[in-house]
Amino acid sequence: MKLRITLLALAATLLAAHFLRTSSIIPMLISLAVPFILLIKKRWTLLTVQALTFVAAIIWLFTLNGIIQQRIQDGRSWTASAVILGVVAGYTLLTGWLLESPVVKEKYRQANINARVTGQMSGDDAGCRDNCH
Repeated sequence: MKLRITLLALAATLLAAHFLRTSSIIPMLISLAVPFILLIKKRWTLLTVQALTFVAAIIWLFTLNGIIQQRIQDGRSWTASAVILGVVAGYTLLTGWLLESPVVKEKYRQANINARVTGQMSGDDAGCRDNCH
């Protein structure tokens, strides 16, 4: 599981560097914070991070499209850029998909079960000790 999160952190760092290049500080900080969301052992954090990897891949594809258009306009080759950013977008999607593994899902499912048993859930599940869902 550590390898999966390390790969996710690398994808987040790549996206943060992309945002830093354009002086977009807030998106850069958000990108760097995303892997830390997984420190909260809840199912929703896993789903949120997976959704954000999908958004990140879309950002890479929009960037790729812009670079291709600019290079075509300038009469320059765009093939290498397309391959590189295509691989980066695919890698980013892969990191989200790797979080779908049974090992990761069980870890987050088990954390939710433990929280219910000890009464650490909020809302309707607070205090649920014997008849938890």
